[in-house]
Amino acid sequence: MKKTLIELNALSQAEFVQLLGGVYEHSPWVAERSWAARPFADHESLLMALRQTLDQAKPAEQLALIRAHPDLAGKAALAGELTTASTREQASAGLDQCSHEELSRFHELNAAYQARFGFPFIMAVKNATRQQILAGFETRLEHSPEQEFTTALAQINRIAAFRVQDLIH
Repeated sequence: MKKTLIELNALSQAEFVQLLGGVYEHSPWVAERSWAARPFADHESLLMALRQTLDQAKPAEQLALIRAHPDLAGKAALAGELTTASTREQASAGLDQCSHEELSRFHELNAAYQARFGFPFIMAVKNATRQQILAGFETRLEHSPEQEFTTALAQINRIAAFRVQDLIH
C-alpha cells in the first residue's frame, strides 16, 4: 500500500528502512542513512536525499551496491531468484519473453560487460524495449571503467526513482 509523504515523514527509522530499504537493490543502508534528512517536502527532496547518501558513500560501498544488481535476463531471472521489484522491472521490458537467440545475446553481453568492468550491466529498464537494452550494452561496452561506474550509479538512481514512485504518492 502506497504511503503519503506525510506518512513517510512520520515513520520511525526502522519503519522508513522497512518501506524504502529495497529501493536500492539489497542495500537498505541508503534508506537508513537518508532517514535523518526528513521531513521531505516532496518526491524530489526525498530522491535528492537518497542520491546524496549514495554520492557520499565510500567507493567500496558504491561498488558493493552496483554488484548487488542482477544480470539482465540472467541466471537469477531464469531461476526466479530476483527481488519482486527487479522481476517486475525486467518483465516490463519483456526480458521474461526473450527468444533463445535473444537470451544467448544477453548472456554473451552480460559476460563481456562483467569481464570488462567487474560488475553487472545496470540499466533502468522500465519502459525500455529489449532492442534498446541490447543497444545500451553495445554502446556502454565502449565506455571507460570510470565512465561506466558513474553511469551505473546514475542508472541505479533512476531505478530508485521508479521504485519510490511505486511506494509513495
